[in-house]
Amino acid sequence: MLFSLLIVQFMFWGIWWPFVLLSIILFGRLWCGVLCPEGSLSEFANRFGKQKAIPKWLMWRGWPFVSFLLTTIYGQMTSVYQYPKPIFLVLGGSTVAAIIVGLIYGKNSRIWCKYLCPVTGVFALLARLAPFKFKPDLAKWKGYGTKKTIQVHCPTVLPLRNMTGAADCLMCGRCNNHRNAINLTWRSPNEEILRDGHTNQSIYTSLLIIYGLCGIALAAFQWTNSFWLNHMRDVVESWLLVHNIMWVFNTNAPWWIFTNYPEEHDVFTWIFGIELIIYIAGIGFIIGSTILLLISITAKIANSGYKLSVFNHLSQSLIPLGGCSVFIGLFALTVTLLQKYANLGFVWINDFKALMLALSTIWSIWLAYKIIRQYSTSTWRTISSLCFMFIVFGIINYSWLLVLHIWILKSDSVPWNILWFPFKF
Repeated sequence: MLFSLLIVQFMFWGIWWPFVLLSIILFGRLWCGVLCPEGSLSEFANRFGKQKAIPKWLMWRGWPFVSFLLTTIYGQMTSVYQYPKPIFLVLGGSTVAAIIVGLIYGKNSRIWCKYLCPVTGVFALLARLAPFKFKPDLAKWKGYGTKKTIQVHCPTVLPLRNMTGAADCLMCGRCNNHRNAINLTWRSPNEEILRDGHTNQSIYTSLLIIYGLCGIALAAFQWTNSFWLNHMRDVVESWLLVHNIMWVFNTNAPWWIFTNYPEEHDVFTWIFGIELIIYIAGIGFIIGSTILLLISITAKIANSGYKLSVFNHLSQSLIPLGGCSVFIGLFALTVTLLQKYANLGFVWINDFKALMLALSTIWSIWLAYKIIRQYSTSTWRTISSLCFMFIVFGIINYSWLLVLHIWILKSDSVPWNILWFPFKF
């Protein structure tokens, strides 16, 4: 039984989830349109539901950002990557919610996928890098005339005649060859960001990139090795012990609030669970706010004055590095499981992760440069703006340097300990 659970855990979190993210970059949102059970169940339920009009509160563009942050933090609170019960709660609850939304709102559509799915925002970001998309040819569309054609209903209600990009397209293929005008076409992975990024944008998309991919997600991946968290625990818990506040050290929290598996010797005290939330939210906020400030300065310099549209466009240059960061964090679980149960060394894995970070950083730098050139009026402004973006990319890479090399050694004898000494409080 235990072996079966380990196999399921490895297949689910070690193989399926990180490579779903990779598939989005390679093939667009093919997973969403063809393979995702939540979307299929939601659309099936919609056929028999009330098909009510979609309320404005449900169409709020900030839901993907909020739901991603909440599910990321909650997943760490309950150790969703390690145990089946929180997996069932999170994914099962999400599936039930998708069905309920399908039963109430929309008409032959996937309202859940478009507005409320916790990962729809991240998938939409990564799909911008996909090397192909379904592209309409307006001339062929008009030339089709009044010939009889089978009507196509896009599950996310996209305007097929004028749709651009791959961010919101689920790649279901239903519109392929519609009116002999829509076909799957190859494109540059940079096209959607460089050409359409100034119009296809919103502040919520930028916040998801900055505070989601590069802030909260990064903090969630680093806390298990974090020197900062351990030091905070020493200070806080010592103070509580001195003041005889003992109830916070109880381990009676239910598993659906904080991790509680005594048989696995894995139990969170109330105070550790609270410290974990504070750490992930705090570090995510600090990293995200620093990046937000630097990109704001970059946008102001490049455009000779601050414009939100320029800020939003520049934020999209972080997608390759942010996406790689999330993939590396999830892939680390794959390696951990193989090392633990298959006794495989993987001595090369940190070098592999460093190479991936380096390549994605170069990609992000190139995007940042090309975006800045669209707004900059002089070479001086271009160079100055790019310098601030270098700091942004450096912050993300430094955060991974701590996780992959510095903290893991756990020794003051590290030759480069000056890199982390200033953060010993």
